[in-house]
Amino acid sequence: MSLTDTVALVTGGASGIGRAAAIALAARGARVIVTDIDTQGGGETVAAIGAAARFMPHDVAEEPEWQAVIASIRDSEGRLDTLVNNAGIGSGMLVTDMPLEMWNRQLAINLTGVFLGCKHAIPLIRAGGRGGSIVNISSVAGLQGSAGLAGYCATKGGVRLMTKAIAKECAAAKDGIRVNSVHPGIIDTPIWSKINEGGLDSVADAFSTPGANTLNADLIAASGTPLGHAGAPEDIANGIVFLAGPESRYMTGSELVIDGGWTA
Repeated sequence: MSLTDTVALVTGGASGIGRAAAIALAARGARVIVTDIDTQGGGETVAAIGAAARFMPHDVAEEPEWQAVIASIRDSEGRLDTLVNNAGIGSGMLVTDMPLEMWNRQLAINLTGVFLGCKHAIPLIRAGGRGGSIVNISSVAGLQGSAGLAGYCATKGGVRLMTKAIAKECAAAKDGIRVNSVHPGIIDTPIWSKINEGGLDSVADAFSTPGANTLNADLIAASGTPLGHAGAPEDIANGIVFLAGPESRYMTGSELVIDGGWTA
């Protein structure tokens, strides 16, 4: 699968799925712009890729920063072919205990950030005149509810349905832009590494327990993943590359679930 002569933007590219996606896209020939609020991690991702990548600091919840990133890509690359809306956060708390600030922050990053990405990237992709692909990272939490994760589930479910709506808008415009969502299960990333060696009772605990920092594969296996282990960021990156490339040319508004059987 070749992505030679394409330009990709990956948000939240400093670690985890975003880093793996940026590396995988570049390995197949894409020039990659990596963005994140974590400048050190973003720089490490770019260093791992080499000359085919560059980093920009970027808070996806802020519209002026989206405008600056897209303008920079327009000026330096002249086009954009692939957008990977990956940046996200997770916080676990019962809805009766959740501060409004926590709710709003999840909405701002996980949902509004994806909206802003689509809003500002689509005109630049369209201007290239050869179509493109938008890949929005949702979650299995966007397909089914989990107690203690009302905010996360709400935002990731919102990403799922917003993806479908925007896919129909682009299809109606006949601009050749496909828009799909990816739904990871439990993946060995900084968010999920909050599940520690001692074991936590629930997914919500994994988000809310201070200091937990080691992925416990046995706990993951017991949590309901039929394949019995956590996935790797590269497992999700492979799906992202597929959706970015021509092999998925007949897919739009679709959900690519990569969860080890969690939702089976």
